[in-house]
Amino acid sequence: MKIHKFPFAIAYADTDAGGIVYHGRYIEIAERARMDVLRGIKYPDGDVGFVVRDLNIRYIKPLFLADTVVVETAVTKLGAASLGVEQKFVKNGEICAILSATAAYIGADLQLKRIPESVAVPFREYL
Repeated sequence: MKIHKFPFAIAYADTDAGGIVYHGRYIEIAERARMDVLRGIKYPDGDVGFVVRDLNIRYIKPLFLADTVVVETAVTKLGAASLGVEQKFVKNGEICAILSATAAYIGADLQLKRIPESVAVPFREYL
C-alpha cells in the first residue's frame, strides 16, 4: 500500500478562540491533501470527477496553532464507480485524527459513472 504524505502547518485562521484547530478545518486540510494526490498522479481535468459521498472523522488529540501535521492518505477501496480513502493527521508520530471518505465518480450530468481504466490505474498503486 502506497501512502501519500502532505505536510501542513497550522495557521491562525485554522484555529478557534482557544488556539485549537476548529473541527471543520480538518475537512478542508484533508481536501487539500487529496488534491495533492490527484496532482501527483496527473489526474485529468474535465467534465467528470470525484465528489465526496460519505465522510467520517474521528478526533483523537487536538492540534494547535503552529503545529506541523502530516496528512497521510491511503486508498482503501477502488470500486467500479467509487473510491475509498483514509487520511490520518499525524503530529510527531502520533495520530491526532482519522478521516475516512468515499468519493463517487460522476459525469457532467451529475450521474454516477463507471471509473475508466485509465483513471483507475494510478489509484491501484495506493491499494
